Amino acid sequence: MKDQLGNLMKQAQAMQENMQKAQAELADTEVTGQSGAGMVEIVMTCRHDVRKVTIDPALMSDDREVLEDLVAAAMNDAVRKVEKTAQDKLGGLASGLSIPGLKLPF
Repeated sequence: MKDQLGNLMKQAQAMQENMQKAQAELADTEVTGQSGAGMVEIVMTCRHDVRKVTIDPALMSDDREVLEDLVAAAMNDAVRKVEKTAQDKLGGLASGLSIPGLKLPF
C-alpha cells in the first residue's frame, strides 16, 4: 500500500510538471480566426490574448454592421481554435495517471 501511494505521488508530481510545461507552451502558441473568406483575421494566443487584427481595406467602405459582425465571427473562430488546441495539448496529460477505482473523464 505504501509503495502504491509513493507511485501515485510520483505520477501526480510528474503530471503537474507536464501540465505546467504544456501551459507555458500554449501561452506562446498562436491561432488565427477568420471570417468573410479571410477578409477579417484575428491572431490570438492560447491564453486568449489578441496579437493582431487584420481587416481587408475593401470592408472599410461597407456597412459598419457588416464589419462588426465579421470581427465578432473571426473572434469566435479564434476562440474555438484556442479551445481545441488546448484540449488537444492538455487532454492526454491525465491519461498516464492510474488511480485504482477512479475513472478520469479524459
